[in-house]
Formats: sequence, structure tokens, C-alpha cells
Amino acid sequence: MARKKAAADFEHSLADLQALVERLENGELSLEDSLSAFEQGIRLTRECQGALTQAEQKVQMLLESDGELQQVDFDAEPLA
Repeated sequence: MARKKAAADFEHSLADLQALVERLENGELSLEDSLSAFEQGIRLTRECQGALTQAEQKVQMLLESDGELQQVDFDAEPLA
């Protein structure tokens, strides 16, 4: 259950960050609103980065065998 919540939190934060970037790119915000949005964007970026770091650590733990880390090539293309 915790894994699903963490994934949902990451997805939600990422979606919020994307919406925030779009608002900033439109250039229709006042300076004060832009600064506030930028501040929120920094917070969301840090949350997403933290979640990605945790995921990377979990993957490394799963790949560890007999106390040694085994290098596994990551193929971004889905297997057919």
C-alpha cells in the first residue's frame, strides 16, 4: 500500500510541476505570482528528486547479490 501511495504522490507532484511550468511559460502571471509559483516549483522538484533517489536506492538493493552490486544494463525500450 505504501508503494502505491508513494507512486501516486510522485505522479501527483510531477503533474503539479508540469502545470506550474506551463503557467510560468505563458508569461501571464504577475511578478509576485511568478515568484510564488517558482518557489512552489522548487519544492515540487525537490519532492520528485527525493522520490527518484529513493527508487534508485531500492533498485540498487534489489540488484545486490551476496553483498556485491551487480551492474545491469537498463534498456529503455520495452521488451516485445
